[in-house]
Amino acid sequence: MSRYCEQCGKAKKACICRWIQAVDAKTELWILQHPSEVKRAIGTARILTLSLANARLWVGEDFSQHDELNALLQDPQREVYLVYPGEGSLPISQLAVKPHTSDKVRSLILLDGTWKKAYKMWQLSTNLHALPTVNLDNVEQGNYRIRKSPKEQGVSTVEAGYLALTALEGNNNKFMSLIDAFNQMIEYQIQQMPEGVFEKNYNN
Repeated sequence: MSRYCEQCGKAKKACICRWIQAVDAKTELWILQHPSEVKRAIGTARILTLSLANARLWVGEDFSQHDELNALLQDPQREVYLVYPGEGSLPISQLAVKPHTSDKVRSLILLDGTWKKAYKMWQLSTNLHALPTVNLDNVEQGNYRIRKSPKEQGVSTVEAGYLALTALEGNNNKFMSLIDAFNQMIEYQIQQMPEGVFEKNYNN
């Protein structure tokens, strides 16, 4: 008998399904997940795929020859952007007010991995290089307290999805259950740490 939940993929004692709520979004989220993230207890990408019917997740490092992704990228009925704060990227607040053809589906690609691994994924996946990029200029402070990021826009994947969706669809409360599930997961993981470990490593 597996000790992992078949739905969320996490250890059964740390199952996040109890905190998941279905949310309807017009914007598609495509998550490209680095293999090293698959079994991480604190990985957040599954919150998005469990909550959003139009969120998809693929695992890999080089997606250049990924048939399903390439077919979607070539679909004329989709308007695809890569969420990546590179040089020349468009603030998502500007994308939100940019005229959008209503008969096209707007799709956002999120890279799920550390900054170093996300950059490697982008380097290898040449099919992403021609895509317009957007940055999350609505970031204030992420709540990913047990994995620090040195980058200004260093938030977790679920936070990135939440920020992107609220910016484009303009309803913070609608997507708040994503953050609620995230916070519950983080609190559970902190509770599992030996006494004093979190305070010593993350409150300095």
